[in-house]
Amino acid sequence: MTATIRIAPSILAADFTRLGEQIQAVEAAGADMIHVDVMDGRFVPNLTMGPLVVEAARRVTQMPLDVHLMMVEPDHLLPAFAEAGSSRISVHLEACPNLHRTLAAIRDLGCGAGLAINPHTPASLVSEVLHLLDVVLVMTVNPGFGGQRFLPETLAKIGQLRAMITASGREIDIAVDGGINVETAADVLHAGANVLVVGSAVYSAKFSVQEGMDRLRQVIANQPSA
Repeated sequence: MTATIRIAPSILAADFTRLGEQIQAVEAAGADMIHVDVMDGRFVPNLTMGPLVVEAARRVTQMPLDVHLMMVEPDHLLPAFAEAGSSRISVHLEACPNLHRTLAAIRDLGCGAGLAINPHTPASLVSEVLHLLDVVLVMTVNPGFGGQRFLPETLAKIGQLRAMITASGREIDIAVDGGINVETAADVLHAGANVLVVGSAVYSAKFSVQEGMDRLRQVIANQPSA
């Protein structure tokens, strides 16, 4: 696996009373992009943020904004998220009955297109839209809440996706989201992931943002492909 390894802190775990500072802190610590978890209270039980938060994040950083829509019927909000400053928008395979149309709409808006898949969704279903993707986002927990434990059964799927992408000859990221920390990062990287979406591994009351980022970078440095 030769894809560049990147770290995408999720602001779902940040302190929202000082969100701008928290975004700038991970940027200063060497983050590669900001991950924005959007939950609608329907596709997942939780309700989080929307285009206004993306717009606010765009005002305080030049890093790419990687927006993950955990929502049903995302199509009507795609223009708003693109206009707010999203660099890449991922939708869920399980929530999009007309997936080709949705992914094409994201690309037409000038954003990278991503497809998120839940832990139970087989990798084989991604093959039908691989030509439209810039990233496959593998959920390594059931979506809806931060702080969950990593599901090791998702590792095989990451490997299957990496083999599929390599065979296609396309440059497509594999991002992993859920329970990613210094204990699990090596396993997902070895399986073929190259984007680590992290929450409490960086935003924690137990250590600084810089310490969290440094620990993850050390795990990356220890990878044979790094």
